[in-house]
Amino acid sequence: MQMKKITSQKTSPVRILPFLLGLALVAPSALAANRDFAACLDRLRAQATKQGISKTTFDTHAAKIEPDLSVLELLDSQPEFKTPIWDYLAGLVDEERVADGRAMLEQWRDVLRRVEERFGVDPATVVAVWGVESNFGRSLGQRPLLVSLGTLACMGRRQDYFRGEFLSTLKIIDDGHIAPERLTGSWAGAFGQTQFMPSTFLRLAVDFDGDGRRDLVDSVPDSLASTANFLNRGGWRSAETWGFEVRLPAGFDTSVAGRRNKRPMSTWIGGGVRLANGEALPAGGPDRALLLPAGAKGPAFLVGKNFDVIYGYNAAESYALAIAHLSDRLRGGGVFRTPWPTDDPGLSREERRELQRLLIARGHDIGAADGMIGTRTRRAIAQEQQILGVDPNGRAGQRILEALRSMAGN
Repeated sequence: MQMKKITSQKTSPVRILPFLLGLALVAPSALAANRDFAACLDRLRAQATKQGISKTTFDTHAAKIEPDLSVLELLDSQPEFKTPIWDYLAGLVDEERVADGRAMLEQWRDVLRRVEERFGVDPATVVAVWGVESNFGRSLGQRPLLVSLGTLACMGRRQDYFRGEFLSTLKIIDDGHIAPERLTGSWAGAFGQTQFMPSTFLRLAVDFDGDGRRDLVDSVPDSLASTANFLNRGGWRSAETWGFEVRLPAGFDTSVAGRRNKRPMSTWIGGGVRLANGEALPAGGPDRALLLPAGAKGPAFLVGKNFDVIYGYNAAESYALAIAHLSDRLRGGGVFRTPWPTDDPGLSREERRELQRLLIARGHDIGAADGMIGTRTRRAIAQEQQILGVDPNGRAGQRILEALRSMAGN
């Protein structure tokens, strides 16, 4: 219809020419990208064959996938590195997750007991990983692994790494462990109830329910045992804690902080460091390092080998602290004694949903109140902040929640 309209109106060639030139420039570029991707898949097919993956498996499940360019945008935007730690932990270790975790400890008590007997990792730590990674199996990720990993194997940085993960995914399918349609996960290829990368699955996944398959998607026993096996193989020490919160004396030299900078307990005791409740540090024991995730004014921790093992699951200190803290909460521990150095603390998931409900009640079209703070929610927050006469930064924190509560008469 548009072309007929242009022709009938005898639109000036001067106006049509830029449009045609644009098509001439864009189309070859898109075609070239598609050709490059197809050529990359052909090379991956040859590599798969060399690794013993059947040609039928490749041709059936991978030969004609289309790239998902959105994963390239996510490659450098992991929340563990960009989100303030008080926001990150507020959503991952909230009362809701603690209650769910305790329920899972009870529901899977017998399996967890056998897992601990075999791998030497306590139930609270295993369940904490499960809770943080997939909310106890409720959030497995929806992206088809072969599409995401195929894209990353052929485009962007770290292609060598993602080629290995792409081929490992095909190996999982070829070996019959998990049905191809069940292999969905994160943009980077982590999948299952405790979010293993495919190559990690091939090395460390365990068939714990005895059905002859290693299934981290639909088998909770396999998932829990595989997680414990990962931690065990990383050097988990069953007789040690991950660490504990401490209190630093005034004027303490924080230049000694750093996860790798482990020192004898006598050094920390001599420097005046005490437990967060004011009691003396335990004498002796393994060397520990001082962790200051929010600087000298925030909570401080002495961490040991087991913290490093958790860190190996996902190389971010904020992630490891979330697992460690949740495991303590599942054992009956409390929140950190030292507050985070912010005047606008983060929100739990229920508080995020409440915030969204208040925004919806004020007429903002943000979709469902699901606790996921996306672009529309941030835009609505910024509009409310403008009304309040504060910086319209779109931040979902305690200050805007309290303001909206007050306006709603709550």
